[in-house]
Amino acid sequence: MTELTDISLAPAACPRCWALIPCAGTGSRAGAAGPKQYQMLAGQPMVLHTLQAFEEVARIDQTLVVVSPQDTFFQSEQVQNASFIVAACGGSTRATSVFNGLNTLQEEGAVAHDWVLVHDAARCLITPAQINQLLDACLDDDVGGLLALPLPDTLKVAVDGRVSATLARADKWLAQTPQMFRLGSLLEALELAGEGVTDESSAIEALGLAPRLVAGSAQNFKVTYPEDFELAAAVLLSRQL
Repeated sequence: MTELTDISLAPAACPRCWALIPCAGTGSRAGAAGPKQYQMLAGQPMVLHTLQAFEEVARIDQTLVVVSPQDTFFQSEQVQNASFIVAACGGSTRATSVFNGLNTLQEEGAVAHDWVLVHDAARCLITPAQINQLLDACLDDDVGGLLALPLPDTLKVAVDGRVSATLARADKWLAQTPQMFRLGSLLEALELAGEGVTDESSAIEALGLAPRLVAGSAQNFKVTYPEDFELAAAVLLSRQL
């Protein structure tokens, strides 16, 4: 007798993994002439180091870079024929850029249960190994998670330039990126959280969910201040030896 298969029990299509790089910031704290993500660093613009790391991760199906509408950097010859796609839908805040980028990913074929790894363009020291570490930890997780670093220093609370309290550091982590969540959940979370949210994990937490913390690296810092450029360049050059 032929067995009948209940097609309703067939597993859903395997979720895809997308990377989303918000790249619409002005980098005002960096003291650079123009957006910091385009400043030359170890032989090429900073953001290209970031994108190269994601390009080397086979499980990332596609990478989307979100730029501001007036941005023309990716129209230059040095980034033509690239393996990523660019969308000029960046907003005035990170949350807006990510939200708009998620909608663009849907236009590109992404669906609600796909994973999206959101990563800062200025975290140019991310490595393929760290991205794969996050994927390994979160692909089977119900919520998703983020790279983060246990706080190594004593944390002070300031009032008028003076210490008002010292906080225990044992349970404190420094949030990094990538931050990896389901596209549908992240869209909902950002829509509810509004423009003021500073990272994707915070928005997901506001839904009552607890993202997984995945130990990152101290080298995965965000280039923010003028002195950070020299340190990032030194790390990148050391990797080329």
